[in-house]
Amino acid sequence: MTVSAKTPDQDRTVIDWLLDGDVSIQYQTHRDLLGDDRPDLRARIAREGWGAQLLGLRNPKGHWGEAFYQMKWTSTHYTLLDLKNLAIAPNLAPVQETIAQVIQTHRGPDGGIVHATDAKKSDVCINGMFLNYAAYFGSNADDLRSVVDFLLKQHMPDGGWNCQSNRRATVHSSVHSTLSVLEGIHEYRANGYRYQLNTLLSAGEQAVEFLLRHRLFRSQRTGEIFDPKLLMLTHPSRWRFDILRALDFFQLAGTGYDERMQEALDVLIKKRRKDGTWPVQARHPGKVHFTMERTGSASRWNTLRAMRVLKHFNQRPVV
Repeated sequence: MTVSAKTPDQDRTVIDWLLDGDVSIQYQTHRDLLGDDRPDLRARIAREGWGAQLLGLRNPKGHWGEAFYQMKWTSTHYTLLDLKNLAIAPNLAPVQETIAQVIQTHRGPDGGIVHATDAKKSDVCINGMFLNYAAYFGSNADDLRSVVDFLLKQHMPDGGWNCQSNRRATVHSSVHSTLSVLEGIHEYRANGYRYQLNTLLSAGEQAVEFLLRHRLFRSQRTGEIFDPKLLMLTHPSRWRFDILRALDFFQLAGTGYDERMQEALDVLIKKRRKDGTWPVQARHPGKVHFTMERTGSASRWNTLRAMRVLKHFNQRPVV
């Protein structure tokens, strides 16, 4: 299915609807669908809408929630990930100060970032996400070296990562952990970091192959869908893998089309509603700062991400 040179009327209507959303949606719609980078819109993300709301919840101790990883979705960790995914401008001094504080207080004995100051073992998934937003917000290169070393040490023979690998005997990678680390590697490279870069990129290529061998959601051994939740469209994804998050990573990283992606692309295309939008199909339970979009409703986040995925891979739904 090939995109025609002329954008259908329905697509234009959907884009207009996206441009009525939060300023972060407006900015990414201009950047990713209309090819018009708008620094004026990006600057507004910190001053209005979801971005301003999140920044305003930072407490006098320089954290969000109760601590770096408490309580889960309202914690500093996941708030920083949310801010990064909003595409907020990275040169925010309060955010950079918070990340520097985390590096100083939460570096574990193994070199990774630990979820609590008294923890002895780092979590691969947390460190992949940490590298993602720390690189995005321009953390000091030397401060990220031990995180990179930790992730490389945990790289598994099958090509991916598993957050249990440094806690118990683990023989197979996790799609969740693997995607989180891949996102971190991408931001590390995109923001000009050099330490162990070639080794990281090689590990990343193996990790992409790991995901593709599974066609993103199928058991390599049986060919069966190993978790139906992977096909549900969520946002924010947090640490959890789903097909839209994976495909959106591929378009962000500039990964070329591979026929092993096609089944996931077909599933995504079929989830498009008659009005041209995509829904929020599920949410991950837990307290949040505020709800961006409600389950079952048309989702600007998922519609934006689906449209830029299909644009990147030169595919479109039949309407």
